Amino acid sequence: MSQFSAESIWRLNQQELINLLDSKIFMQKNREIRFYAPSFTYHKNSFFCSSPKDFPTVSITGTSCALNCKHCGGKVLTAMQSTITPDALFEFCFKLKRDGAVGCLISGGCLSNGSVPLKPFAAAIARVKHELGLTVFVHTGILDLETAILLKRSAVDAALIDVIGSQETINKVYGLNVAVSDYAKSLDMLQSAGLNFVPHVIVGLNEGKLDGEYAALQLISRTKPSAVVIIAFMPLHGTEMAKIEPPQPYDIARVIASARMMFPQTPLVLGCMRPKGKLRVITDVLALKSGVDAIAFPSKEAIDFAKEQGWSVSFSSYCCARIFTDFSADKNKLE
Repeated sequence: MSQFSAESIWRLNQQELINLLDSKIFMQKNREIRFYAPSFTYHKNSFFCSSPKDFPTVSITGTSCALNCKHCGGKVLTAMQSTITPDALFEFCFKLKRDGAVGCLISGGCLSNGSVPLKPFAAAIARVKHELGLTVFVHTGILDLETAILLKRSAVDAALIDVIGSQETINKVYGLNVAVSDYAKSLDMLQSAGLNFVPHVIVGLNEGKLDGEYAALQLISRTKPSAVVIIAFMPLHGTEMAKIEPPQPYDIARVIASARMMFPQTPLVLGCMRPKGKLRVITDVLALKSGVDAIAFPSKEAIDFAKEQGWSVSFSSYCCARIFTDFSADKNKLE
């Protein structure tokens, strides 16, 4: 792939991109593809069925979010388990452990500065880790060094952060009075604190069009993420962007292929948020052609495609951020 770079892939027109992906240049032999299906939504195919309890998502703000972003409007929070106090969070996790769960994703709505109010929950998270031994991933939003250090001391397994590379998207969709540089600083804080961190890049968040995704990848490339997750805008009923067309599969594939070139040794994932239906089927197969190592909530067609290539496949009830741990385990086995 030496004749290609992330920048050159970004400049290809759609037909050139199609030709590149059809050339199978990213499709190495002897690959293992991991498919993830955590508990926040039901997922079943002929190969795997998600568990309703193994790895749920909780919101420490309930359904409250100060931003009311145009693409979400707080709708995503309604699908999460509400744990709005530290005691409620620990009690919920205690029940998870009792019922055989393996962990959870701690999320929530944002404050007006784009942060998730995690500081008051740091001690409870530490108890969940040290007393219950659950795997804990945390959505952070924009954060400072103090919060990053608290999360490290709480022993969270990984911090997940959406990285936005377009000032227009930040202002228009999020309604935030922050800059692209604040996302860069947040990545630096996570790295400085010694946390495992998994940046997410959202394709098409600015009304379905590409705007800032490449810049977001560039920001991430200045750090050493544990994994990189690509997700995509999907219209949600009842939001201001409900009737906006989602990004096209080849736009998503362009971002994935560019990320693969920027991060050749870093686990790369197609995450859970992306358009459904026929678009998802096309996107999933293109993602495999573009070099992803994992897909969350895969279409059956993606699983069939991976098997047709002779790749080994595995299934997990964890959040897809688990990919870096799975990679490390495989490396240790080889050594």
